[in-house]
Amino acid sequence: MSYTAAATRYAAMPYRRCGHSGLKLPAISLGLWHNFGDATAFDTQREMLRTAFDAGITHFDLANNYGPPYGSAETHFGEHLRRDFKPYRDELIISTKAGYDMWPGPYGQGGGSRKYVLASLDQSLQRMGLDYVDIFYSHRFDPDTPLEETCGALASAVQQGKALYVGLSSYSAGKTREVAALLQGMGVRALIHQPSYSLLNRWVEGGLLDALQDTGMGCIAFSALAQGLLTDKYLSGVPTDARINRPGGGSFKPEFLSPQNLAHVRALNELAQARGQSLAQMAMAWVLRDARVTSALIGASSAAQITELVAALTQPSFSPEELALIDQHAVEGGINLWQRPSTDQRL
Repeated sequence: MSYTAAATRYAAMPYRRCGHSGLKLPAISLGLWHNFGDATAFDTQREMLRTAFDAGITHFDLANNYGPPYGSAETHFGEHLRRDFKPYRDELIISTKAGYDMWPGPYGQGGGSRKYVLASLDQSLQRMGLDYVDIFYSHRFDPDTPLEETCGALASAVQQGKALYVGLSSYSAGKTREVAALLQGMGVRALIHQPSYSLLNRWVEGGLLDALQDTGMGCIAFSALAQGLLTDKYLSGVPTDARINRPGGGSFKPEFLSPQNLAHVRALNELAQARGQSLAQMAMAWVLRDARVTSALIGASSAAQITELVAALTQPSFSPEELALIDQHAVEGGINLWQRPSTDQRL
């Protein structure tokens, strides 16, 4: 069936200005890290994308190696664009990234070299059938490549018309400031930073959010639900359909389900219920409580999950008392898979 977007799609979704730019992003964006590769039925993907756009989610976030297998999320998304979203291209923000291993040989193993970054962007555009992406990210800091080289590649992407904006993911506060200055000297503004951030992973509060405010960059938080840990999924054990049991689910480590983490998750769930929200809804609202966070990036395995998370925006505020109670359980859970690049270390 042909798709016609809901006429009410902009009725309820709030849009936040991204840093000092003129671009606005939806408070909730949809990430295609998992569940848009070959292991997920095409019709399931289609229903999720349609549900998201009908709810006012205009930003779809990808990367070159999303799948599984690598590249398949972009390939499938390109087909969804052709079938459903081509008439709405100018209503969409489409982003992709380059930084991790992607193809064989020394030039495809990731990092920030000019060769890898720009070749990866060309491949991503070809897979999606696009002339340009709205945002192109350096997916991680690469200590083996001069930062000037990586920034030069990002600037070239804009100057060549292949990206409208550029951003960073999982860079430290110090390197973020360096990138902002380097890009400014090249005539390109660093638009946005995409860090991991959740109730159990609060590293951005240690200086990164201040750096983004000082440099005029926006922030889009990924893994706000800690890959599903901050939902009701694991409250009573590990269900058979959990990410840890699915293809490509190796990013969810068994040690994330430690007794300490689960105790905090159960306590946070009780606090969410007292607010009249699900744990996932409260986790989303909590990430968005800081005005420096432009958008929260969600992953989903069903359209119903997207609808549930969008409903978090109907109750976005917290009382000081609620925040104090949450802080007792919003503690580091050892789940930051991106700690090494975000602290300027090699993978």
